[in-house]
Amino acid sequence: MRATVTIDSKNLNELLYETKAKSKASAVNEAIAVYLRQRKIEKIKSLKGKLAFIADLDDLRHRER
Repeated sequence: MRATVTIDSKNLNELLYETKAKSKASAVNEAIAVYLRQRKIEKIKSLKGKLAFIADLDDLRHRER
């Protein structure tokens, strides 16, 4: 998908340097993918302590058989 966006040249140059991407598009796509992955991880981490999980290791071992 094509989109026209305004990006600060300093940020874009730093992004190109850090990603070592060959094009601006690939650098931006990589940055978006990394951002989305981090957001998903944060959402999972925010569930810590909110889910009831009771695991009995011996019970799990017997269920696998």
